Amino acid sequence: MKRLLLLTLILPSLLIAQHTIKGKFTPAKDYNFALLYKVNPTISDYVTNAEIQEDGSFEFKLDSTKTKGTYRLVYAVPQEDYNFDIIYNGKEDIELTFNSETGVEFIKSTENKLLAAYTNSMSMVTQSIGNYFSQESEDKKALKAIFKTQKETQENFEKAAQGTRALAFIKANKPYVPETIEPVENYIANLKAHYFDYVDFNNPVLQSSNFLEERMLNYVFGMSSETKDEVENYKENIDVVFGHMKTAPKEVQRILLFDLWQQMADLREEAVANYISENYLMDVAVNLNDQQLLKDLILYKNLSKGIVAPNFNIEIEEKGKVITKKLTDLKGAENYVIVFWSSTCSHCLDEVPQLQKFVNTFEKNKVKVVAIGLEDEPYGWKNLTYDYPEFIHVYGKGKWDNKIGNAYGVSSTPTYFILDKDKKILAKPLDFEVLKEYFGEADEE
Repeated sequence: MKRLLLLTLILPSLLIAQHTIKGKFTPAKDYNFALLYKVNPTISDYVTNAEIQEDGSFEFKLDSTKTKGTYRLVYAVPQEDYNFDIIYNGKEDIELTFNSETGVEFIKSTENKLLAAYTNSMSMVTQSIGNYFSQESEDKKALKAIFKTQKETQENFEKAAQGTRALAFIKANKPYVPETIEPVENYIANLKAHYFDYVDFNNPVLQSSNFLEERMLNYVFGMSSETKDEVENYKENIDVVFGHMKTAPKEVQRILLFDLWQQMADLREEAVANYISENYLMDVAVNLNDQQLLKDLILYKNLSKGIVAPNFNIEIEEKGKVITKKLTDLKGAENYVIVFWSSTCSHCLDEVPQLQKFVNTFEKNKVKVVAIGLEDEPYGWKNLTYDYPEFIHVYGKGKWDNKIGNAYGVSSTPTYFILDKDKKILAKPLDFEVLKEYFGEADEE
């Protein structure tokens, strides 16, 4: 009975036995909270959070319900930019340090230390290869020795990682190693041709990490061609990447392709972003019945440079009569500036007078402003329109639920678009200063 009683006392503590992920951030003053997520192929599940102490230390406690896998530690916003992955095998405590300059270093954790050691070792070998070719050395014996080291390093780490989650990453990162010495041009071409030889886009371990994303981005942005311009090079690389991921689940394709699309959109590479959506991402969205993604991709395309701006009605007084015209019916100006503003927006009340003053510095018929007031009610807006008699004014009823504003993807005011005489979009200035710079550069040309 005593033994049975002792077992009943011990059993609950065994069931809730904990492992920990703890560490220290430096400099401590730059960090407040840390969030922990379990990374899965298509979604990351929130696990817990920890306050970062004054000395930079933190600790996550993981009970027995937390299964092995890849966990993501987020330490700032936006979350997609400020994070790093941790392998958790469910058997050990993990300890680490993180510095904003040098990144993460694992002090305690067999698998994470193994993967970090592999990454560092292969990086040093790669650097040696780069140094050899950059110095235009002809010592083939030395180059053979470097490649021999690279091959042996890969093999040794694969053996050491047997039975661990780290093995999937080590094998997927296996580099191209030439059997014989070859000219640098051939070596670079083969590096590109064999870049994805060991990357399995269907591997759930790789899917549950940032590995596939990083591999994809490194290829698209890192593999260049001297015979093609940047846009064509991007497109060719994207075709290669999709060729390797096309058998992966559609949900995985969506995540990777959308991330690549977003990267291009952020870089204002509109032609490339639209190439991704038209050739690959829209098809994936249709397959998944993701209507919101389709809507966003179409909106982006409709507002790309070189496209005729979305049309809308404009009421204009001519000869004492109010007539309705379309945006595309307007004539007489070399350029048109569409500005979405609001009578209740403090930034607008500061910038719209500046816009008026700036436009009035140009010759007549150089620039015409179409000002669309996104409003809940017309009275305050109507009174302000008399201060800007040179503008063509449009009342945007419903404010954030206005048809014109929605067609232009407006989410804040003021928002600017610059059109040519044919109403094709020339630029989408982020603010008034950028708008002024655009016309300054145009005048210089």
